[in-house]
Amino acid sequence: MKKSNRQLIIWLGALVLGAVLGLLHVKAIDATANFIATVYTRLFQFLAVPTVALAVMTTLISFGRQKSTKKLFLRTITYTLLTTLVAALAGLVMYKVVSPESIPREMLTSISSGVDENARFYDHIISVIPNNIIQPFLSGNVLSILLIAVAMGLGITFMKDSESKKIIVKAIEGVQELFFILIKALIWTLPMGIVAFAAQLSAQLSGGVILGSLGKWTLVILSGNILQFFIILPTFLAIRKINPVTVFKAMSPAVMMALFTKSSAATLPVTLSSAENRLGADPKVSRFVLPICCTINMNGCAAFILVTSLFVMQCGGIELSLAQMLLWALVSVFAAVGNAGVPMGCFFLTVSLMTGIGAPVEVMGLILPIYTIVDMVETAENVWSDSCVCAMTDKDLKGRI
Repeated sequence: MKKSNRQLIIWLGALVLGAVLGLLHVKAIDATANFIATVYTRLFQFLAVPTVALAVMTTLISFGRQKSTKKLFLRTITYTLLTTLVAALAGLVMYKVVSPESIPREMLTSISSGVDENARFYDHIISVIPNNIIQPFLSGNVLSILLIAVAMGLGITFMKDSESKKIIVKAIEGVQELFFILIKALIWTLPMGIVAFAAQLSAQLSGGVILGSLGKWTLVILSGNILQFFIILPTFLAIRKINPVTVFKAMSPAVMMALFTKSSAATLPVTLSSAENRLGADPKVSRFVLPICCTINMNGCAAFILVTSLFVMQCGGIELSLAQMLLWALVSVFAAVGNAGVPMGCFFLTVSLMTGIGAPVEVMGLILPIYTIVDMVETAENVWSDSCVCAMTDKDLKGRI
């Protein structure tokens, strides 16, 4: 049995076991589940912020190493940002249409909102701009940390090649590798966390309130992904006068593999092979576009970050105007672009953002048992989007490179 399939079975088994334990309503079991869930929530918070910051920096630094043509790079980035932004906006539209109810505050361990609901929009933006490099990390202001990561990543990219630059890059990559090892260790033990979160969730089901709220959140996520997959991305192709059915038939092996592996990077060899041998893409295009896209073109991740952030903030009583929601849409796009090679990246990104503003991250624990299925769908969507970006770029530059 493949490792990915074995992991999926273990996680689903942990979900079922936790649900059964929670329904028993044994005080000792409930107390143990709450303790373990709290431990995992704190571990998520501990790993999330530095992992996200490092991912953003290494992604930007990698751009500086690309020696390929400017035309390829610009079209790849343009199509990536466009499709990712539209995916986030599609999620926002579905969120407004479905309107999931908040999980009652008394059912969450703690609620502490770090956002002034009546604060002016401009004050919120100013609070993101750091006035020193230490304070954002001490206060957990993730938006400020992302801003610092972007600035440092771009700064390193434009540094002249020298021994100093090599040392800085090696140090950043080394620290990132260390955090990846810690994340892999956490994921290895995650079945125990899923048992605890699932037990906590089933024990707290009261009159179907939580179940209804999470059910509508899941509906928003999945419907947004379906809308992006079957309507929006084919429309992008049609506008460029490319047959969406032809592209999907050619790239279907990669999309199906992504669904079960839950990894764009692991699917990359199949994506490249399908693009070149089945779709007929120019290798000069596919071998530039697809490796970049599998790390920065995260349509499903952007939608997940936005919708889940809105849901968690809503559960914390944080009211957002439409302008603030659109700002969060932009944040989700750039956060998703920085999600390079991070296991469970969307989940960690959202945890870090919610931690930074004091929203109730306990909600993320309730979402975790469902995340396995959502992650499968989102990864398939990401690879399908990669395929579309490759097809459009290949058509645009046919015979020009």
